[in-house]
Amino acid sequence: MTPDISKQVLFQMKRIRFVEEEIARRYPEGKMRCPTHLSVGQEAVAAVVGLALDHKDMAVSGHRAHAHYLGKGGDLKAMIAEIYGKATGCSHGKGGSMHLIDESVGFMGSTAIVGGTVPVGVGLAYGMKVKKSDQVSCVFHGDAVVETGAFFESVNFAVVKKLPVLFVCENNLYSVYSPLSVRQPEGRSIAAMVSGLGMPAYSGDGNDVAAVHAKVSELVSEIRVGGGPRLVEFSTYRWLEHCGPSYDNHIGYRSESEFLEWQAKEPIARFEKVMLDNLAITTAELQLMNDNISLEVEEAFSFAEASPMPLADSAYTGLYSEQSSFSSAPQSEGG
Repeated sequence: MTPDISKQVLFQMKRIRFVEEEIARRYPEGKMRCPTHLSVGQEAVAAVVGLALDHKDMAVSGHRAHAHYLGKGGDLKAMIAEIYGKATGCSHGKGGSMHLIDESVGFMGSTAIVGGTVPVGVGLAYGMKVKKSDQVSCVFHGDAVVETGAFFESVNFAVVKKLPVLFVCENNLYSVYSPLSVRQPEGRSIAAMVSGLGMPAYSGDGNDVAAVHAKVSELVSEIRVGGGPRLVEFSTYRWLEHCGPSYDNHIGYRSESEFLEWQAKEPIARFEKVMLDNLAITTAELQLMNDNISLEVEEAFSFAEASPMPLADSAYTGLYSEQSSFSSAPQSEGG
């Protein structure tokens, strides 16, 4: 990693962390109009992958999508406004935290349905293959997604058609409150399982920024020149509750010792220390970075709070089918 790339990654990780922590801090005010799934502690993968992808590449995600949206270049003000349910939101206030989209930077959507965007990402890759472009489609997903039928069908299709798609699995050990041990066979490696389906797959430490950058850059390059689909499984860990702004270790599904072990390995402080030790950044530069991010985040929340709520009539805009089509269908007599 060059010094410039290192600074970009550190900035993006810090930016994601600042945004997520500010959402958590303000959430109890009751102004955010939707559930939120935060990824504090998981910033490295989203930041690195977002920088490894080109502007023309596309990405999709699931319910824990803030970091992926921001990593791909999504508009911060529009994201916060969306969480506040405002008309200036990236989905015009209709989707909330789990339905983010910014087509201008190739972030093609997220969904609350586990595995719901996996076929979408593969479909995008199929279009790229048909058009003979050198684009890459990235599918961000968690460890629970690999338990869905849509995942297996999508992987199979991607392998058969040799599609330019990168599956990025953030394995944070839990699906809501259920550990891997009650969801998947003991000793299973997600990467090994996917390799058995015919797709080259790899695993690594999602908190090791340099290693994540090296592997993702390698895989994106292979896919871009026609190498076909790839999967990379990164181990990581969310600090906060599955859905919401609070810590929840007290409810018993995970231990405080496990949490503290993972917290000590978190990517931002770890990478910041490496950069300082290698003289790749100064404390003054770090302070300026923090100040600039804080200002941007404050402006985004001010923008969201000042933005108008959607008009009632807008509920019927942007629909796949016109509202009138439901009433124009011929009516049959009898039962």
